Formats: sequence, C-alpha cells, structure tokens
Amino acid sequence: MRAALHRLARYAERRLPALTRLRQPEPLPIELNRRRIYILPTAFGLGFGVLLLVMLTGALNYTNNAALLLTCLLGAAAAASMLLAFRTLDGLRLRGIRAGHAIAGEPLELVLDFAASRLREAVRLDCAGETLAFAVDGAAELTLRLPTTRRGWLALPRLRLWSTWPLGLFRAWSWLHPQQSVLVWPRPEPAGPPPLLPADAQERLRPQPGEELAALRDYRRGDAPRHIAWKASARHHDLLVKDFDRPEPRATWLLDWHALRSLDREARIARLARWLGEAEAQGRRYSLQLPSERIDTGSGPAHYARCMGALAVLP
Repeated sequence: MRAALHRLARYAERRLPALTRLRQPEPLPIELNRRRIYILPTAFGLGFGVLLLVMLTGALNYTNNAALLLTCLLGAAAAASMLLAFRTLDGLRLRGIRAGHAIAGEPLELVLDFAASRLREAVRLDCAGETLAFAVDGAAELTLRLPTTRRGWLALPRLRLWSTWPLGLFRAWSWLHPQQSVLVWPRPEPAGPPPLLPADAQERLRPQPGEELAALRDYRRGDAPRHIAWKASARHHDLLVKDFDRPEPRATWLLDWHALRSLDREARIARLARWLGEAEAQGRRYSLQLPSERIDTGSGPAHYARCMGALAVLP
C-alpha cells in the first residue's frame, strides 16, 4: 500500500508539478505568486452567497430595481473581497529564518523574516497547532515557538500562510516549506556527581596575579621594581607598591566521554551536557573529549554552544 502511494505521489509530481511541488522543501528566499495561492469561500462567504441568490431571485421576480442594485453592489463587494484576499499573499516573500538554541523537550524560538513591496494586513501563519497574526509593512519579523522532542537536527515543518482579509468571505492560503533544519541540544540530567579530575589537578594549580589593581602597600624587600607606584610614592614618605588581586585558581575540566563507560550512550550525553552547563555557570575553562572529536579548552557562550552542538549530533 505504501509503495503504491509512493508511486502515485511520484506520478503526480511529474504530471501536476504546480500542485505537488510545494510539498518539497524549498531554499530561501521563498516568494508567493499566483501559481501557489489558493482561494475558497469561507462558511460565512457561502452563507453570504446564498443570501445574494435569494435577493437576486426576489428582485427579479418582483422587478424591484432597488433590490437588484443592492444585490449587484453586494456581489461587487464580494468579488473585491476575493481579490484583496489574494493580493494580501501575492508577492509576500520569506527572506530568512533565524533559529535560537533549545534543549530537547523545550520549544525552539524561530524568527521568520518577511518582506513585501506594499502593506499586507491580517496575515496569519499556522505552525504546530499555533496561529499567529501579523502585518508586513515593507518588512516584518515574526517569532514563533517550535516544539521539540529529541536532540539532533530537526527539519522545519510546512508553514501555512492564510488570510480572510478584508470581509472574511474568502480564505486565501499558501504553503511554505523552507529547506532548513535546526539543531536541538540534548537535555542534561537533573543531578549527578561532579566530573572526575586528575589526582594532581589541585597540585598543578598556581595562583597567578590578576590584572586588576587591588591596593597600594608599603614596599617590602624583594618586590619587583616594575610594581612600584612611582607617582604615588612621590607624595608619600615611603615607597608604595601596587598590589594586584589574585583570583581564586580554578581547575580546568576535561569532560571525557570515555570516562563514563558504566553509562549507556544517552546517559553519557545527558551527563556531559550537565557538566557543560555547570562549567559554564561557574566560569570554568573546559574541554570535551568525544568518541571521534576533541574540542579544545575554552569557555564562554560560543564554546558552550559548540560543545552542546557536538553532543546533539552524536549518533
């Protein structure tokens, strides 16, 4: 059955490309045009059409010119509404997508960059059961939250753009399927032991003088001449020496995949993710050893993102 559906889809792809090609991911930018915008009357529009038919029948039967004129005016308004709904989407362009970072199970924030040559009002976007309304006046950015379930690359789903502006009689819609994936980080374990450090890690630590001036003190024998505060000493009866702060030494963490052999693969990833978060929160420098990759020592948001990304794409 599945093979038959697959063959049918391929046949439709060849014979009806205008209808089926929109199901395939497309590279950015994506611009909507008349070949990919669909229009149907809404339930309100169908009721309005029935009402116009009744009015037209009554006006013709009773030869009531006023009623006939009113019917024609309402019909013209409905036709204009259909045209405006179409023009709301026609020419709308999705220029780019920016993705943030998210842990598996948490929503991922996406920023969609739209552009249009003229004002577009009451545009709506459906994604993952959520509907967002926005307007585009030259350019607009729309933020949506995409749910995630597991780590790794996540392909963006199809997005539906639609509008019933201005009278709600017709619904114009089209599909966007960007050819883009976003990376979802692994979820850290909630709690566990700290990382194992080499036995001589503390012994190798040496307090180093910092770069911030902490205070001035009296000269003591053995102080380096380059630390003498000559200007301050000129106003004092003794020599004064610059005393720099000494930040508390911190051990560099080596987060090693092979040191967690007692855990299964996903548990190792979760533990390493937790250790990465703790190291970043404590301002430590750390390196990450994975089965096929080693990330050298570093710190900061970019280093953290690189390490979490490497964990996310592990098979």
